[in-house]
Amino acid sequence: MMTTDQLTLFALLSSVFLLLIWGRWRYDLVAFVALLAALLLGVVPAQQAFSGFGHPATVIIALVLIISRGLSNSGVIELLARHVVDASRRLATHIGIMSTLAASLSAIMNNVAALALLMPLDLQAAKKAGRSPALSLMPLSFASILGGMITLIGTPPNIIVAEFRNDALGEAFKMFDFMPVGLACAAVGVGYVALIGWRLLPADRQSADAGQDLFDLADYIAEVRVPEGSSIIGQRVRDLDNLADKTDVEIIGLIRRGRRLPGLARLAEIQADDVLVIEASPESLEEALGTLKLEYVGKGQGLLEDDDLTLNEAVVQESSRLAGRSAMSLRLLYRYRVALVGVSRQGRRFRDHVRKLELLPGDVLLLLGHEERLVDVTGRLGLLPLADRGQRVLQRQKVWLAVGIFAVAIATASVGLVYLPVALGCVTALYILLNIVPIRDVYESVEWPVIILLGSMIPIGGALQSTGGTALIADAIVTVAAGLSPAVVLTLLLVVTMTLSDVMNNTATAVIAAPIALEIANRLGVNPDPFLMAVAVAASCAFLTPIGHKNNTLIMGPGGYRFGDYWRMGLPLEIIIILVSVPAILLVWPM
Repeated sequence: MMTTDQLTLFALLSSVFLLLIWGRWRYDLVAFVALLAALLLGVVPAQQAFSGFGHPATVIIALVLIISRGLSNSGVIELLARHVVDASRRLATHIGIMSTLAASLSAIMNNVAALALLMPLDLQAAKKAGRSPALSLMPLSFASILGGMITLIGTPPNIIVAEFRNDALGEAFKMFDFMPVGLACAAVGVGYVALIGWRLLPADRQSADAGQDLFDLADYIAEVRVPEGSSIIGQRVRDLDNLADKTDVEIIGLIRRGRRLPGLARLAEIQADDVLVIEASPESLEEALGTLKLEYVGKGQGLLEDDDLTLNEAVVQESSRLAGRSAMSLRLLYRYRVALVGVSRQGRRFRDHVRKLELLPGDVLLLLGHEERLVDVTGRLGLLPLADRGQRVLQRQKVWLAVGIFAVAIATASVGLVYLPVALGCVTALYILLNIVPIRDVYESVEWPVIILLGSMIPIGGALQSTGGTALIADAIVTVAAGLSPAVVLTLLLVVTMTLSDVMNNTATAVIAAPIALEIANRLGVNPDPFLMAVAVAASCAFLTPIGHKNNTLIMGPGGYRFGDYWRMGLPLEIIIILVSVPAILLVWPM
């Protein structure tokens, strides 16, 4: 029979699980509130309240993110990618090369950062080749996730499992302990996405004409202003249908004095300073402004008077300052002199004003402003530009210095001369002193939601173990597999963990599953290492949904994917990973 503390923790974790799947609130807020609830309910001791924020796993993840920024700033990755990307290659060859590059980079840096660096290059190649980027973006994302499994620092679950082993058994997994299994999974996985995976996407993704629409997105929902003297003043909205058709836009609403008129407002007479809500591509939008004598909201108000204005497209990342906020609440136009013109959200229309809309990770934004301001704002707000601008200020003269410092740190940590967090801390300090990572970028490089999530979940995971909760779960799994070999139990644990990772953050999955893996091994009286390694592999393999891993969220808008597209390519990949990883784990880590 369960104790009160166990019941409380299971109820709390169930609530966290459901809230993470629901996705209404950000995962870091959910985790932090859960930690506070656990403290108030007494299941986490007060002295352990914030122990997770000083845990080595949390520190390592933060340092790896800063080092990833330094490697990016040095230009080594961009220069490498420019020599590799060639739009004239066959699609399977292009995907194979890009996926191999993504997996390789993800092994030595944060896999989200690796994807963010390569995605604009892949989009540019898709445009030149005249094909839909949907065909190559999902393989690129999956490959970057697979590559993170190769080394300790490639992905947060590996770091969490390694440090849990240190806490539980007195010694952590080393830098390259993950390589035999991770490399096998990555090699087979990259081969699959290059040769087979992209062919499983829906037919409309494969036949999309990327020459007409680079990102294969539904059109933007945009807002444009009717200036004084416009020729359409006094006309009804429905009178503009012919002109709208000619410019390939659709007028879907009208805003007057800050309020959207009911329905499509087709009978309303247009007045000066009205704002028309239209659905259009960037090219059609620009043509419509000329034909209908309209202007972008913000221009003509003393904020965007410069004639040299540019439209740029960028994706909202999970760590962006705009995620969960609106352009108006951030005062984007007034603070940065950049206007949010339109938003594309996987083809879905929305009723909110564009500038008042709460933006979500994966949204694609159409921004208007001076080119230099757009570059600055994109970096400051943590947005990912969807064009390879070629204007990033890279410190190419420091390429080998950055690589050398990092290599020395990894080598000394791998042979045990320096404790890994200390080695990574030294790299970070040197990158700052040498201005490879400007000091203003240090804190912006860290994904603070991940840090909050991990710092909050570690005490809860510890409480689950100390109260016997993990023992109950382990007993249930062992009971289900009663009479079967430990290898079957290992496979069952891998499948359960992989399923959890598809619907909730992989960091939280690893925190919860690692203690369960140790408990199962103790129940069976076998070596715990294969079970811990199974958790590391499974927690990283989130291929069925766009919410299981940040990289899948990041490509959703630019690729024009739907929720159901992921399992088409992802389900066979997860089955392949199970078939490859279980024998590899048992071979390298015998029971």
